[in-house]
Amino acid sequence: MAVAAALGTALALAPASVSSAESATSAARGAAAYVPAGSAEMPEPPAVAEARAELEQLAVDLPHGMDGYSRARFPHWVDQGDQCDTREVVLQRDGEDVVQDDLCRATSGSWLSRYDGRTLNSASQVDIDHMVPLANAWRSGADEWTTPQRRRFANDLANSQLIAVSAASNRSKADKGPDAWKPPSVDYWCTYSRAWVSVKYIYKLNITERERAELNRMLNTCD
Repeated sequence: MAVAAALGTALALAPASVSSAESATSAARGAAAYVPAGSAEMPEPPAVAEARAELEQLAVDLPHGMDGYSRARFPHWVDQGDQCDTREVVLQRDGEDVVQDDLCRATSGSWLSRYDGRTLNSASQVDIDHMVPLANAWRSGADEWTTPQRRRFANDLANSQLIAVSAASNRSKADKGPDAWKPPSVDYWCTYSRAWVSVKYIYKLNITERERAELNRMLNTCD
């Protein structure tokens, strides 16, 4: 199936900016946590203790400028094989009873939006959110990456970077960090903060002081 085939592609997406040991750890985490189609989950982020340790290692810096930014600088929804792009793979992975046509388009199914608890019954209601938004990544250090690095980041199926959510919640979030936006569902704050920290750690992205404070507050909901 396309989703299973995409795992091989995802495990090749370890960012070039990390060391070989960290790349192996990231790939292993993705391989262990990758969820088969229909299980309605993105890859599980690290446990809270590991997330706290990773958060302490993130560099704190002021946001970089937005000069030169464009979503086109992060080629996304790329081909994952079997006529499926990244969006279609995530729709299949995160949905229940998803039916796809011969072009891999989701024609039916249901999706639980973890951000706001809404159940969505049409793929047109679903956005695929980048846990760490592309513009946020740009301000956090991705402005210094190559295009292939940004492509890997924007299509990362191995880590907790992509999730199917309601279009309304995704557009409310936009490119905001946890200091400016949190999922309306407080019950999801624990998973959200662990996923955010994990992605920033894997890709060696900076955080701000306010971002770190809010992530610590959100991680406290895991206890």
